[in-house]
Amino acid sequence: MAQVLFASALQASDDPSPDQVRTAVEERLRACHEDLADCVACVAQEAGDHPETYAARMRWALSVAGRVGSPAAA
Repeated sequence: MAQVLFASALQASDDPSPDQVRTAVEERLRACHEDLADCVACVAQEAGDHPETYAARMRWALSVAGRVGSPAAA
């Protein structure tokens, strides 16, 4: 879930609710045709293009994903 959240348009500054996070993850998965590899490729691209912000965003995504849980659990 964290990789998909990372690849979404949601921002840490949005202070998203669990429902907003689940919605953003579901929308991002639909946008990449349920292909998790596409989301992972986006994460890798961002790491290469923006290494100065990658770590902070991934820490945020991991933290939020851990608190929210799986979209299927909603």
